[in-house]
Amino acid sequence: MPVQDPAEQIALIALAEELAECARKISLQHFRPQGGIGAANKLASGFDPVTEADRAGEAAMRAILQERRPQDGIYGEEHGIKRGTSGLTWVLDPIDGTRGYMSGTPTWGVLIALCEEEADGPGAPLMGVIDQPYIGERFIGGFGRADMTGPRGPSKLAARPAQGGLASATLFSTFPEVGTPEEGAAFARVAAQVQLTRYGMDCYAYALVAAGQIDLVIEAGLFPYDVAAPIAVIEAAGGIVTNWQGGPAYRGGQVLAAANAEIHAEALAILAG
Repeated sequence: MPVQDPAEQIALIALAEELAECARKISLQHFRPQGGIGAANKLASGFDPVTEADRAGEAAMRAILQERRPQDGIYGEEHGIKRGTSGLTWVLDPIDGTRGYMSGTPTWGVLIALCEEEADGPGAPLMGVIDQPYIGERFIGGFGRADMTGPRGPSKLAARPAQGGLASATLFSTFPEVGTPEEGAAFARVAAQVQLTRYGMDCYAYALVAAGQIDLVIEAGLFPYDVAAPIAVIEAAGGIVTNWQGGPAYRGGQVLAAANAEIHAEALAILAG
């Protein structure tokens, strides 16, 4: 791990929280206006919305990092890649779940991760923050931390232990389609065996895994900025996040987040089947 000094780890978490506070303020300024939020479409075919708050939130976080940690890299959804010299990269998603944000649902969030830097992009996450500004919840994982703050005050994060396998499990995913038709079919095989399947929660679903509320999140077609922070938070809480082959998931693509090894193994076997 490139960050061994406990004092530096504390300082980096404090900086991540400062970034989250900045993005929280900007996102709330634009959330739920009378008449709804306008959004531009980033795709020529299909719909991938981006709002003024997405761009402004990331720009503000990048400005803080440029002042405080100019040696670090930055990988952001809205403003691209800046390579660093420290071996560390900040992975930023100012609003994960823009569709939910523009619809007024409180399931979107600010994602901030500090990752090892690899030659071709961000590497494994060392620490992550999932922040839901409207509810006022913040989930932190990494550098010895696995905790959250919210309306009820601070509490520890702990993914739920095995409790009866898939038959009693709760599964979340953002989109019912879940990627390609083949990926959707694999997801459907798992969904057919769980107790409850829910959709549309974006990054908040991963937070619920870390908080011990649900068992699985299965998604496809993701990017590093979608998963780096959730991986750090869930792993710090005792959960497991891999791709659908059981390998690292920090580059995105197919992602399987599980509360424990037993439920992960069951879901993985079906996805690979």
